[in-house]
Amino acid sequence: MVDIHRRGALGALLTGTGLAALPAAGQAAPAQMGLLPAKPTSGPTWTKGIEGQRKADLGDGTFLNPILTGDRPDPSILKDGDDYYMTHSSFDAYPGLLIWHSRDLVNWTPVAPTLKTNVGSIWAPELCKHKGRYYIYLPAKFPGNNTSYVIWADKIEGPWSEPIDLKLPRYIDPGHIVDEKGERWLFLSGGDRIKLAPDGLSTVGKPEHVYDPWRYPDDWEVEGFSPEGPKLMRRGEYFYMITAVGGTAGPPTGHMVIAARAKSLAGPWEDHPRNPLVRTVDNAEKWWSRGHATLVEGPTPGDWWTVYHGYENGYYTLGRQTLLAPVTWTADGWFDIGGGDLSQPIPKPKGGKPGPHGMALSDDFSTDKYGVQWNFFDPEPGEQDRIKREGGALILKGAGEAPSTGSPLIFVNGDQAYEIECEIEIEPETRAGLILFYDRQLYCGLGFDAKNFVTHQYGIERGRPANPHGAKMLMRLRNNRHIVAFHTSGDGGKTWKRFDRGMEVSGYHHNVRGGFLMLKPGIYAAGKGSARFRNFKYRALD
Repeated sequence: MVDIHRRGALGALLTGTGLAALPAAGQAAPAQMGLLPAKPTSGPTWTKGIEGQRKADLGDGTFLNPILTGDRPDPSILKDGDDYYMTHSSFDAYPGLLIWHSRDLVNWTPVAPTLKTNVGSIWAPELCKHKGRYYIYLPAKFPGNNTSYVIWADKIEGPWSEPIDLKLPRYIDPGHIVDEKGERWLFLSGGDRIKLAPDGLSTVGKPEHVYDPWRYPDDWEVEGFSPEGPKLMRRGEYFYMITAVGGTAGPPTGHMVIAARAKSLAGPWEDHPRNPLVRTVDNAEKWWSRGHATLVEGPTPGDWWTVYHGYENGYYTLGRQTLLAPVTWTADGWFDIGGGDLSQPIPKPKGGKPGPHGMALSDDFSTDKYGVQWNFFDPEPGEQDRIKREGGALILKGAGEAPSTGSPLIFVNGDQAYEIECEIEIEPETRAGLILFYDRQLYCGLGFDAKNFVTHQYGIERGRPANPHGAKMLMRLRNNRHIVAFHTSGDGGKTWKRFDRGMEVSGYHHNVRGGFLMLKPGIYAAGKGSARFRNFKYRALD
């Protein structure tokens, strides 16, 4: 990823809105002068999973991307016997680095989070297994301390170790590989590498430069060169390295997948003659900024696939989602990546065993979903102590005066239209509510204290109209393809009243704000007391 921080004025939101609203292939032109992406009127669509959530498996031997919806970028995948495990960049969400499991590469279920200690914003990780032990190598950006760490576990579900600092400033996106002598290496952004100790928990020597990545023509519309995300594998007499160049966001045509091969990890590296292997070439395509790929063999030997990420046309707010495409090895010892622009169904990998997919995002708080669904944003040490489950409720102690000065509880979802609903009860001198949260400077939502509502918009508190319900109410937030509405009820849901402020949030995304994040739904509590949340409901909308 490229370290960009674009802090445009609020007026730039309209620029992001116009860009995000370009129609996808097979869709009608957006309504309302380009401000609202239209519902698909033709072409394939997804099946409905839990709570109506989008599901890739179409049930007829094909699937429609994405395989994991919502903010699941920089996928790192591990084949472990008949099982597949995958994790993604988790950025400022803690607990982080959630592991997912599959046996067919299409249907995925969560296993466990692996990182509890806040060491910064977590970028493209590397999940691997060596001599029976699991490792995750993770770059972390923290003010004044950009480095990479490693965590390890003897079982995939944990417990996972505390992070160990590898003391690698200036680098991101480590990729693990074992050479022909059995020695372990990390390849790093920019074409560099560094040797690992045999236990994989420290580095040996200094980074060395071994690869100058292939470069695209100068007249291509890209964000920047930014060679990153090296993923390596060995097949036959060659080591293959798959790299991302062109920048992670910015122009939809920027991000791309390239490859090189060598008979030794020290090089010389030979560029793939058909680079780039994946690239968005037209703004009308379904998926933008496609890149950061890893190759993996499917359930049937010789059937190869790749996972990578991309932004969904019109839905930058959902972050980069996980995509799956077929791989074909060719007679020249190279490979090609198929699937076109991934807008059409693709035959599923051969021989896999489909299982359940996803997870319920509704929560009656009878079980602990902390780290599997719910995460704090950039938490302070001990932040988890703010949470208590009691009597079918989640009790969240207030922090700060607003979401901008506290840590809300948020989660990843992946539907274009959805609503959340929850009963909220507050103590004196407390405010709480439902939010859509990008970061502490960009969010929206509705909260209340015993006397007034508080309207959150653009990351600021804009109005405090009277609250007729007092210290307890049902609240509903609906995000219908970027059009946000709120409803409240003071009689347990018998009657609902629409709140008199609607919002449009298609500009709440990385190309406006930076940070590579997603607009996540969630809950918050602020002030001196606590808030009690009951019967949280999630429902995808048509």
